[in-house]
Amino acid sequence: MKKISVLLLAALLISTGLAIAGSKTHKAHWGYSGHEGPEQWGALSRDYALCGSGKNQSPVNLTGMIDARLKPINFNYNAVPLDVVNNGHTIKVNYAEGSSIEVDGKMFTLLQFHFHTPSENHIHGKSYPMEAHLVHADEDGNLAVVAVMFEKGKANSVVSTVWDHMPSEAGKTITMPDVTIDINDMLPRKRDYYRFNGSLTTQPCTEGVRWFVLKTAMYASTDQFEKFHSLMQGDTNRPVQPLNARAILE
Repeated sequence: MKKISVLLLAALLISTGLAIAGSKTHKAHWGYSGHEGPEQWGALSRDYALCGSGKNQSPVNLTGMIDARLKPINFNYNAVPLDVVNNGHTIKVNYAEGSSIEVDGKMFTLLQFHFHTPSENHIHGKSYPMEAHLVHADEDGNLAVVAVMFEKGKANSVVSTVWDHMPSEAGKTITMPDVTIDINDMLPRKRDYYRFNGSLTTQPCTEGVRWFVLKTAMYASTDQFEKFHSLMQGDTNRPVQPLNARAILE
């Protein structure tokens, strides 16, 4: 299978709305509160219009699931050197080439993962203290996101590694060639999941994203939640969006 080109990779990183704050890729400044908050995103820029008009937006409240006997996702993740970015909206870890999932007969390469506090998706109306999104793309640029929920408990080792090296200033990147990170250690052993069709949860709110929300939550400490929340100066979650005619499969 052919590799994702450098240009396509760059375009995908931009399309997630998670490029470095202040870069030329941002069409308009946005945030999570006030006149630049989620309710206003669709009006901030013509490029963000789908945030207000889209019918298949994320996140959602996962409820009324349909038993579809979903096939297991084939995870193929490797350990990589740590490359962590503070883009002003989240902490994002770029993942070196070579890790992927296989679903629907297609390979989706892991590009990056990032965090939201509190969780963006809800499960049966429940919000979690934190949610991680693992963003993938196939060779044609189609996106797939694996979501991991976090409950309060003992400290998470992967989160600790990221937090220990994350930049305190927006727009900064820290690369640690001698520090490795393995995303497998941030995932539950049991990987049953819910599935739905949705969108990016930040601008430009592109639809057609495959969403896979793991049923089993992981744990992180209260200190870890608070450290991230404090650095981001508040909540970093888009409110749940109308489900409309979509089905949640399990």
